[in-house]
Amino acid sequence: MAETDKDDLISIIEEDDINGTIPDVLPLMPVRDVVIFTDMLLPLFVGRAKSVRAVEKAVAQDGYLFLATQKDPGTEDPKPDEIFSVGTVGRVLRMLKLPDGRLKALVQGVAKAKVVNYIRVKSWYRVKIEEISEEAADETNLETEALMRNVRDHSEKILALRGELTGDVTTILESITDPGKLADLVASNLRLKIEESQRILEILNPVERLREVHDMLSREVELSTMQAKIQSEVRDEISKNQRDYFLREQMRAIHKELGEIDEKAQEIEEYAKKIKHAKMSKEADKEAKKQLKRLEQMHPDAAESSIVRTYLDWLVDMPWSKSTKDMLNIKNSKKVLDKDHYGLDKVKDRILEYLSVRKLNPKMKGPILCFVGPPGVGKTSLGRAIANAMGRKFVRISLGGIRDEAEIRGHRRTYIGSLPGRILQGLKQCGTNNPVFMMDEIDKLVSDFRGDPASALLEALDPEQNSEFSDHYLNLPFDLSKVMFILTANLTDTIPSALLDRMEVITLSGYTEEEKKIISEMHLLPRQIKENGLKAKNISLSPGSLLQIITEYTSESGVRNLEREIGTLCRKVARKIAEGEKGTFTITKNNLPKYLGVPKYLPEMDQEDSQVGLSTGLAWTQVGGEVLYIEVSLIGGKGELIVTGQLGEVMQESARAAVSYARANLDVFGIEETIFENVDIHIHVPAGAIPKDGPSAGIAMATALISVLTDKPVDKYVAMTGEITLRGRVLPIGGLKEKALGALRGGIRTVIVPEKNKKDLTEIPMNVKRKIKFIPVKHMDEVLPAALENF
Repeated sequence: MAETDKDDLISIIEEDDINGTIPDVLPLMPVRDVVIFTDMLLPLFVGRAKSVRAVEKAVAQDGYLFLATQKDPGTEDPKPDEIFSVGTVGRVLRMLKLPDGRLKALVQGVAKAKVVNYIRVKSWYRVKIEEISEEAADETNLETEALMRNVRDHSEKILALRGELTGDVTTILESITDPGKLADLVASNLRLKIEESQRILEILNPVERLREVHDMLSREVELSTMQAKIQSEVRDEISKNQRDYFLREQMRAIHKELGEIDEKAQEIEEYAKKIKHAKMSKEADKEAKKQLKRLEQMHPDAAESSIVRTYLDWLVDMPWSKSTKDMLNIKNSKKVLDKDHYGLDKVKDRILEYLSVRKLNPKMKGPILCFVGPPGVGKTSLGRAIANAMGRKFVRISLGGIRDEAEIRGHRRTYIGSLPGRILQGLKQCGTNNPVFMMDEIDKLVSDFRGDPASALLEALDPEQNSEFSDHYLNLPFDLSKVMFILTANLTDTIPSALLDRMEVITLSGYTEEEKKIISEMHLLPRQIKENGLKAKNISLSPGSLLQIITEYTSESGVRNLEREIGTLCRKVARKIAEGEKGTFTITKNNLPKYLGVPKYLPEMDQEDSQVGLSTGLAWTQVGGEVLYIEVSLIGGKGELIVTGQLGEVMQESARAAVSYARANLDVFGIEETIFENVDIHIHVPAGAIPKDGPSAGIAMATALISVLTDKPVDKYVAMTGEITLRGRVLPIGGLKEKALGALRGGIRTVIVPEKNKKDLTEIPMNVKRKIKFIPVKHMDEVLPAALENF
């Protein structure tokens, strides 16, 4: 906090001199809407410039300030003749200067006084005053005592009617024995007009002042009693409304006897029929009837009736017992799956297995499948194909970016506009309790202060628990065990482990060039011809041109960009036809650049020849496999290792392990042991702006380094993947299928893989194996002869 100036600090006046001598000349502060009595203690907010200066002058001297009420509260700058001459000398006990220039002062009335004359009227008022002495009160007689008792009783009665009477107030009133002080105390707390309060202030005789206060109190008691009577009548009016409600209900019963239409009764009857036909669970049926009974007892216009109606609408519309019959003809289902998607045999086999088991065991629970793969391989469209093959309804929701738990489990129905979560909304939308329910982008859920949506899915996606899934809105168990949940993700790293454990993960790798070509001919080209308003006879693609689009205009695991390029071709042809040209437009390898421009990607490797110190590794990315070039160079230095290319910690450790292996085996390679005394080793992985990590480039780094040391080039058609140890052992890696497809796209002919990855070669398509030779290795001794020329 910034340090405050002295002017901004609270000014506190010592309170031990309140009964001291009051100066004859004092600053005057006019007050409005209040008359200050002797011994009265109140806070004042001072905003007017003259008043601020007056308070500051008073505090600067001895704290005394003359307080007089202005006649018209609306006057901003009252003149002397607009201020009552009789007022109260006050003592400023505390003062706080606010940041906007105003003051907050705590003031206590000390004595009555009147203005003799105004000494200063500019910028602030300074007046000469004369203290007014109270007339001495006669000894307390019976009349005065009775008057004081009446004032106390009336005060307590008014406070009781206002609900402000406490034991402390009674004690204070009883403790005051001086009639003048009692009159001042009561008058300061009565809600009087300014003129009335001023009149009481100017009465000098204490008993007369008390009598005047007594008269005003009597009037106030009558007003408060009348107010209480009016409130009682209002309560009676409310009771009358309740009576009218019962009468209306009786009239409704009479109408029913007469056979006339009663809208509310008709609504209740319709709900009762819907509840009966919904065939809910026992808990839901009991809750629905309970809510219907509440609705029946409510007034139709009551605020809560709409909440109950909405809740009942959701209960009766949910598919508690509505199911579609599965198509259990396995051969027909296979035809449907093959019609919409080419390849993806692993996924299709899993669906056909489920249908086969379902045929033998109709009561089996629905599986929780998770399709993991790069974008564009057909994960989402595959879900729809599965629904068609099984004859089920299809529901899809996207979870990407959802950060509110209530999106999954719903809101409590006490909130305005509350709804069930997306799962129950989807089931209501499709009208069955056994659809194929696809949840897209499960790996892109976000958690924040509104909860963790991924955790909210744990119950729904557990076959052992989801038979009694509870949504916050319905607050009733709903059976999700018949639903076939299919989730999609690009990678599993961001999916919580507890959620991932509940799912059966099926990995979808990318497509080979031949698969893409078949997919283009069977699905993509016919679809784009139709969407662009063409006919099959308008456009013709030669096999060579289609393959050229795949290899030179796209570089992806899926087919999304491939479909865009085919769409571009169709649009170009559509424009020519719209401009009046006729005939069939044939696209070949020669005229393809006229439609799509220059090629975006080179199908062959970047280097033209085999080079010393340049090896080819294989990398796994979210969009599939890619070739990764590793360069090693020796430069003058002292044997230090320089690693560049934005490599992660694991990859840097692989580089150090490769260097240690090479240095430990210099004699095996016939290299002088002193070679590292005068050179530094620089390992660089191009595409320096892209972060890279992982241990699988270890043998590629070691091969490039040994290539430099032995001056033998690395075969440009050989790529390798595997982790290296200090002793030269080659350890297994992941993502071999994706890396193999990336190698195929990069023009690689031989891939060196770890021996322990030999089992993964079964997943690689045969057409890839025909084009690429895979060499399993256990040690670097087997890598170098296969990778280096003339080794």
